[in-house]
Amino acid sequence: MNIQSAINRAVFAPRDERMLVAVEVKRRKRKRVPFLPTGGKGEYMTYICLSVTNKRPAQLLITKVKQFGGSAPFTRRSQWAVEQLRQVNGINPNKDCPEFDLVFDNAFDQWVASSAPEKCIFIQIMYHACQTYWEGKEGVPGSPSVDQQKGQRAQGGQGSPGAQGGQGSPGAQVGQIGGPVAQARRKSTVGLRPHHTEFVNCQSKLTGDACKMNLVLYRCKVFFNRMKKVMVSNQSRSQAGAGPRAGPSGQRPPGGSMGSVVQRASQALQERGERLGRAEDKTVDLMHKAQQFADTAHKV
Repeated sequence: MNIQSAINRAVFAPRDERMLVAVEVKRRKRKRVPFLPTGGKGEYMTYICLSVTNKRPAQLLITKVKQFGGSAPFTRRSQWAVEQLRQVNGINPNKDCPEFDLVFDNAFDQWVASSAPEKCIFIQIMYHACQTYWEGKEGVPGSPSVDQQKGQRAQGGQGSPGAQGGQGSPGAQVGQIGGPVAQARRKSTVGLRPHHTEFVNCQSKLTGDACKMNLVLYRCKVFFNRMKKVMVSNQSRSQAGAGPRAGPSGQRPPGGSMGSVVQRASQALQERGERLGRAEDKTVDLMHKAQQFADTAHKV
């Protein structure tokens, strides 16, 4: 079971929620609390998760989850609705980077992900989830847009009888007096339209076309990075457990075979990641050329 499945089962499934994506993060700038002693509570890992409720109407939520001690259970620390998320800042719109910012109504967090591909996957899924959420919100009864349309229809229906009855008719006077009052009541009931989340300094490939291809490429990069970390950790453990061994003549044998294997595998993973990056750039280039060709053919 991977880490995202474990978080979903421990934190979100009992609350009737479904996790869409999670990213491991660390703060770029540590928050200092003056009345607390220096030093932390020990090693812990932080995850920013995006989830959706199973009940209708669905709610899109951003949750901060922590895991203390490495093997301890996951703990839900903070949670915000997507209506509270004002801005997602991708920091650099020109290249992949692990840094990003989340701006809420009452909080501002500066994060750095464990890797740039994981951050790109998180922002890409969050962007499309927000778009889908707001598009569905437009057609839900009780939402501001629907209420405004109903209010306009009701206002038009009240004005027509009064206009037919003439200026001196009681219906016209009631319509003139009750129109502004009813409109004010509707405004106070409907309220302001909730703001949509703003995505700034994010690469166009995360919020534009060819998103499925980019998502596959980023997942491949994440997989290769994890395999590299596992192989390096296994190498360090094997070296720590075996220790230096002397040969028959009392000299240490030159370079172990395990180290050379890990080095070759790491180099191969790096080269494959570079090839994936070049393939991604070619995909975007081909997409633009195809669009230009389609525009030219349409003009002809």
